[in-house]
Amino acid sequence: AKSIVLGQSAAFSGPAAQLGEQFKRGALLFFDRQNAKGGVNGRTIELKSLDDGYEPDRCKANTDRLIKDGVFALFGYIGTPTSLAALPLASTAQVPFIAPFTGAQALREPFNRIAFHVRASYFDETAEIVKQVTSIGAKRIAVFHQNDSYGKAGLDGVLRALKPLNLEPAALGTVERNTVDVAAAVKSILAGKPDAIVQISAYKSCAAFIREARKAGFGGTFFNVSFVGTQALADELKAEGAGIMISQVMPFPYTASVPITREFQAAAAKAGGAVQTNYSSLEGYLAAKVFTEGLQRAP
Repeated sequence: AKSIVLGQSAAFSGPAAQLGEQFKRGALLFFDRQNAKGGVNGRTIELKSLDDGYEPDRCKANTDRLIKDGVFALFGYIGTPTSLAALPLASTAQVPFIAPFTGAQALREPFNRIAFHVRASYFDETAEIVKQVTSIGAKRIAVFHQNDSYGKAGLDGVLRALKPLNLEPAALGTVERNTVDVAAAVKSILAGKPDAIVQISAYKSCAAFIREARKAGFGGTFFNVSFVGTQALADELKAEGAGIMISQVMPFPYTASVPITREFQAAAAKAGGAVQTNYSSLEGYLAAKVFTEGLQRAP
């Protein structure tokens, strides 16, 4: 009667931890702000978060536990393989699945009334990447991808965008989830002599690949989809990150030129530095805002 409890399973440990942590902090920034105003119709919004380490089996167990605990909705799941493990449970229990941090098509098709997406799809992102790469005359595009449903979703997007141009990937290379063993991928991809490499993986493996490819003499451009975590990748690479391209699905968080970023920056400043201003925390903030707007409009 006094609170609305959301359940979240996300990576708060392991090589993808920064994604879960930043998203959560952004969401809590908004929810705390809303609760200070009295919540929604007198009810506060609470976020119950469990760590899955970016592993589907742990996510499935967490989701089962959250549903049994009676959460109102599942919110802010991080990643494709974990979200794909959770959505069937949410559908069976008819618990809303809100703002997953993934653009995978498998979560959008077939249409599911229980799933509410805030971010653009990987098809959208990879189409823009291919458009950008080919517009500067590059034709030989390789793909480095995680060997799971996330990597396949990104690869499918690249293949879909290349097909109308009568192009195919110059080379492919994979890495296992939550590892940085990229030597074989570097070797196979550089053998294809690409002009550009599209990366569909988490930030630690992408950073490892970039370092090894540069050491091996690759002088082309790297492109990443937004899931990589812009701040996380920048933190990993430091000076080595210069020139790395990343597609984005959120407004630029470092300027106050649009209302949502002004609001976000002001809230972050008021929190006294507890929330870092970046794309991942902004996405958490925006997802929380969208969810709250839905509650306020509900009968």
